[in-house]
Amino acid sequence: MSDYIYYHGKQLRCGYTTGSCAAAASAAAARALLSGEKVTSVHLVTPSGAELEIPVSDLETAENSARCSVTKDGGDDPDITSGMKIFAEVKLAESGITIDGGKGIGRVTKAGLDQPVGAAAINSTPRKMIARALENEAAAFGYKGGFSVLITAPEGEEIAKKTFNPRLGIVGGISVIGTTGVVEPMSTRALVETIRTEATMRRADGMDTLILTVGNFSERFIARYSVDIADRCVTCSNYIGEAVDIGISLGFSSIVVVGHIGKLVKLGSGIFNTHSHEADGRRETLMVCAALSGADIAVLQEIDACVTTDAALTVMEKAGFAEQAAAILTQRIERYLTERVSGQAAVGAVIFDEKHDLQLMTSRAEEILEAAVGGIK
Repeated sequence: MSDYIYYHGKQLRCGYTTGSCAAAASAAAARALLSGEKVTSVHLVTPSGAELEIPVSDLETAENSARCSVTKDGGDDPDITSGMKIFAEVKLAESGITIDGGKGIGRVTKAGLDQPVGAAAINSTPRKMIARALENEAAAFGYKGGFSVLITAPEGEEIAKKTFNPRLGIVGGISVIGTTGVVEPMSTRALVETIRTEATMRRADGMDTLILTVGNFSERFIARYSVDIADRCVTCSNYIGEAVDIGISLGFSSIVVVGHIGKLVKLGSGIFNTHSHEADGRRETLMVCAALSGADIAVLQEIDACVTTDAALTVMEKAGFAEQAAAILTQRIERYLTERVSGQAAVGAVIFDEKHDLQLMTSRAEEILEAAVGGIK
């Protein structure tokens, strides 16, 4: 695939999903079956509107069936399924289109997923893509009958063990997924792996303290403390929990998180993925801190009506509870971070807000930072 996105100034090649693989393989098998052609690639329009020319291989035909494969190309995304083969076997039927999964395709065992219990873990969008691809082939060759499709992935069972499928109740193989048909690099998984890669580099450089920043503001802020530290930070964005876990797994003896209060306030309620799509809790956390500081119901209602952390801080300042509430917030953040590391590392946090002239540190944060400066050569 030749489409690219830009991430942090780097040009990254997009890829296509397992759903696109299944649809392309199905289309190629149907075309070979209906035309007798030796198909080597198919044109596929994805749900996002992207037009792909996808190569196919392993074509085998019989009187009423055909089978071929598409190799998953995840582009520059570190997708565990990239490089594996997705097969489609297409048989002629009297009418309609039936789609099922065979070897290497997971089965749903728990309710609440995209497909019902007992069904192959081929999600709704890929099923629609397969059906549309087959309908297009039938129309092109004037075929009025139906199709029966079996999707398989010979490596799927082993690869699935390295995914979340077993925890989700999908057993026996991978899921065929994708809502757009296109893999954009730097998905959540890719971002977390990027954090791991950068942290691994810092560890290899001899750093014993992992300094995590949530973004550019954090890096600029910590640069005032030490330019050396700012140059050796690892940006974790919203994925604070995963980054802390990575630090533990790599053997860092201490970890400190540096961030604006607008993000780190969520840690005060144990929210370790601070993306707004995952959770918010900012107002609720500040309401708890204000209430523990003695704020009355009227102040709490004002905080609850705030849209931003900045507005909530202003309310607390006017009410005279800001300093005490900030101290309670700092204690709560320290508690949740300490619980996360479970005694495997020293941990701290630096929380700031320049507009409100706020700089908070958990009890061990300064000690950790001083040790980090001394340990950087």
